[in-house]
Amino acid sequence: MSRLAHRRIHVCVCGGIAAYKAVEIVRALQKEGATVQVALTPNAQSFIAPLTFQAITHLPVLTRTLDASEEHAIGHIEFAQHCDAIVVAPATANLIGKAALGLGDDIVSTVLLAATVPVVVAPAMNTAMYVHQAVQRNIEILRTFGWHLVTPESGQLACGTVGPGRLAPPEEVVDAVVRSLGMSVGKPARPGPLTGRKVLVSAGPTREHFDPVRFLSNPSTGRAGFAIAEAAAEAGAEVTLVHGPVSLAPPKGVRAVAVVSAAEMHAAILAEFAAADAVVMSAAVSDWRPAEVLEHKAKKSGEVEALALVRTADILADLGARRRAAGPGPVLVGFAAETRDVVAYAQGKLTAKAVDLVVANDVSAPGSGFGTETNQVWLVEADHVEALPLQSKRAVADRIVAWLVTRLSGEVTL
Repeated sequence: MSRLAHRRIHVCVCGGIAAYKAVEIVRALQKEGATVQVALTPNAQSFIAPLTFQAITHLPVLTRTLDASEEHAIGHIEFAQHCDAIVVAPATANLIGKAALGLGDDIVSTVLLAATVPVVVAPAMNTAMYVHQAVQRNIEILRTFGWHLVTPESGQLACGTVGPGRLAPPEEVVDAVVRSLGMSVGKPARPGPLTGRKVLVSAGPTREHFDPVRFLSNPSTGRAGFAIAEAAAEAGAEVTLVHGPVSLAPPKGVRAVAVVSAAEMHAAILAEFAAADAVVMSAAVSDWRPAEVLEHKAKKSGEVEALALVRTADILADLGARRRAAGPGPVLVGFAAETRDVVAYAQGKLTAKAVDLVVANDVSAPGSGFGTETNQVWLVEADHVEALPLQSKRAVADRIVAWLVTRLSGEVTL
């Protein structure tokens, strides 16, 4: 049985050069058994005619909100709600921004404001636009809506640029639609490259309290770790995400374990370590904690003139030591946030903590580090260093997961 049999999927097409590829997406949805209807923004109609979609769907195409005949025949509210899912492909930077802000000034943005069904968004645009902080921020806002984002491919774009921003293949968009419907449509999606694997990810900061209302911490938002957890889950892995205090919703299909302190994170990671095939320690764990935690809030009257600190457990080093002592164990990935000599420090960490890969970045560089939507990292192995360009944290996550797939498929053990 086709995965989308008896399902109605509405496709919204925006005005980018990839608009012609929406025809392939419509066809792919139809091959899975879906009934498909299409809406086009005004700019999309400059790239592809409504008649094209009408010919392959045998249904009228929605193009304007203020056209009485279209509103009578279909209506943007009916289009938004009388279906099982909505796909936006290609989704331009402009449309993503309007959707994040709740604006509705054309047929597609108005439909999305009225949507009460799962929404799948497949961005496509120039690389510089895609990695821009405003666009990445808006994409994260759409994720908080519960919308499903399909990461664009990297490659040569129409403008000649090489990088992320190319519309994802039709099969990936269809798989995202299937996932958005909770797999209640027949046979499961085709297995991913990490199906049957267990991946443990840490993310976010820790807080080390010295009284009930004050603590030591850092600016980590957890976005990188959450992106890795999401990418691993989409690759088929069974993912456990241990995270510190963050404002992010756990990715769909990921088991989340919330902690506060470094000690709590250490305990939670150890509880999952033995069963994992891979551990990705992206959390920004505090290196120190107060030696004493006051029972009540410290006053300005001189109760605390100086704060004595002690070291917290080095979780990554502990995992490396346990694996080295016990024999083959999970693949270990560590992170190194540096401000100078980034690769050299990462290589030292790789050896000292007995890990397989260190993902290193310069947190003082523009667009890279805590609180940003993008990152520029080096993937540091014992015999190889790969420099990645500045790109979205999800794109970095996809590359790390691709590395995990290669490593685990090779069954390399230490």
